[in-house]
Amino acid sequence: MKRVYNFSSGPSMLPEPVLRRAADEMLDYQGSGQSVMEMSHRSKIYEGIISSAESLLREVMNIPDNYKVLFLQGGASSQFAMVPLNLMTKNNKADFVLTGQWATKAYKEAARYGTANVVASSKDKTFTYIPELDPSTFSKDADYFHICMNNTIYGTRFTKLPETGDVPLVADVSSCILSEPIDVSKFGILYAGAQKNMAPAGLTVVIIREDLIGHAMDITPTMLNYQTHADNGSMFNTPPCYTIYICMLVLDWLKNTIGGLEEMKKINEKKAGILYDFLDHSKLFHGTVVAKDRSLMNVTFVTESEELNAKFVKEAAENGFVNLKGHRTVGGMRASIYNAMPVEGVEKLAAFMEDFEKKNG
Repeated sequence: MKRVYNFSSGPSMLPEPVLRRAADEMLDYQGSGQSVMEMSHRSKIYEGIISSAESLLREVMNIPDNYKVLFLQGGASSQFAMVPLNLMTKNNKADFVLTGQWATKAYKEAARYGTANVVASSKDKTFTYIPELDPSTFSKDADYFHICMNNTIYGTRFTKLPETGDVPLVADVSSCILSEPIDVSKFGILYAGAQKNMAPAGLTVVIIREDLIGHAMDITPTMLNYQTHADNGSMFNTPPCYTIYICMLVLDWLKNTIGGLEEMKKINEKKAGILYDFLDHSKLFHGTVVAKDRSLMNVTFVTESEELNAKFVKEAAENGFVNLKGHRTVGGMRASIYNAMPVEGVEKLAAFMEDFEKKNG
């Protein structure tokens, strides 16, 4: 069996040991005589799975006791409405930094429920940098301050968090969660679609400070109220059972095989360093992001022409490097090198790029 190196932005690669373990347990999970796919979410054995997933996430991310972990559905996009419905309830106001498509969507959705202020944006240069923030422009009475920590499409990331004082900082961490340590205590809410670094598509993880629960607008649907899920241990309705199980296996791999998030960060820095170093010295390929704001997870680059870009993507796929085409809104190429991408895959991609440059430069 030949596996390709999958550079997709999501759903993305899963660690091979996780896939093998899931395959071994597919028909019979721990002697239960059934697959996790078919067991009741109310059973004792599944209760052990979801509890283990939460406990591992708390340990790996060092989540303080005064935060709830919620396993939800609807993708990170559902959080664009869920956050304002639950938080924009005191002064009906929130601040946003626009650093890409997802941050912009969060802003536009929140504007349906209250006043959404744009305190900074990098749209003027196609979101190729993280804008400098001036705290004097922040709303002192905002109900929350929203950022997208890593911008999957454009390949940028926040390396310094905004100082928001008593205003809860809310972050979409879909494409960087578990890639390096995060100080959870600096945030009111962290939310992430799981399909990049945690599990297959279908699971959304929310980490929310307890004091932010219980203040939802009257119009909030039951399923969009954080309290509904906090009060029911993420089991108000049937959760994405199998995806939570895979998440548990990924967290176990992170803890016991990788050695935690500090070690994962070192590996991710090494992978990103290989590609950025190549791009910085290449005469054919060019990175598209300001150096200081480069993402560790999504490396964006171009050649001198659309024709050459297309040729590269096609030949890369023929050689086992798939899903390198950039997002439809920006073009070019993007190598998403999430946790499960081995260093070897990045080394081989860089070698292929070097060979392509010799033949086409």
